[in-house]
Amino acid sequence: MTWSTRELADLAGTTVNTIRHYHRLGLMKEPVRRYNGYKQYGVRDLVRLLRIRRLAELGVPLARIAEVSRGGDDAPQLLREIDADLAADVERIQQARADIAVILREEAPADSPAGFASVARRLSEPDSSIIHIYSRLYDEDAMADLRRMVETDGDAAGVGREIDALPADADEPTRQRLAEGIAPTIAQNLVDYPWLGDPAQKMSKNRWQAQQTFVAAAAELYNPAQLDVFARAGILAREALLTQTADSA
Repeated sequence: MTWSTRELADLAGTTVNTIRHYHRLGLMKEPVRRYNGYKQYGVRDLVRLLRIRRLAELGVPLARIAEVSRGGDDAPQLLREIDADLAADVERIQQARADIAVILREEAPADSPAGFASVARRLSEPDSSIIHIYSRLYDEDAMADLRRMVETDGDAAGVGREIDALPADADEPTRQRLAEGIAPTIAQNLVDYPWLGDPAQKMSKNRWQAQQTFVAAAAELYNPAQLDVFARAGILAREALLTQTADSA
């Protein structure tokens, strides 16, 4: 019994181009040809193709299939490495499915920052963007703290919406009022999450790179008036904490 390349591909559940690729890689020998020049595959070719396909299904790289087929000493270790990679893939897929479930339940944007789908509707576009960037600069513990801040900062939500809509030429009284409005929330966050006073301890990148990225992102995502409000609020928050410390001493 013999088969053409197309017939062999159909039997093995693959494509003609795949078989040709295996020939180029040396995984399959070129078969004999009929009098008309067409390739003629036999049972051994079919078995070889099915073995290759089986190893490929297990995740063995094509470059290592010949080695594994020979049953060398390295084959078990390679399979262990593949198994570890597959386990990581399964974990990633399970996490993706869990994230999608939250996004659908909360009707959050599909591109919400990882872990923030449940609070995404509270975030302005710049805030969501900056959190995406934070996720590349800070470790997982810091990101979890940031999520908790968003969850508990309900009292400042109204002021936050005003800041989101603040024009670049906002007047002095408006800037000061908004800064005073969010200063208590910032002060409380500094108490609850002391690392905010020294973010370097939570950075996953080197300090210089993180600082440069943050400065560039803030300047791009927020207008001068908004940045001024944030700066004033930070000063007011720290002054309030110093006053509290002095009063309790």
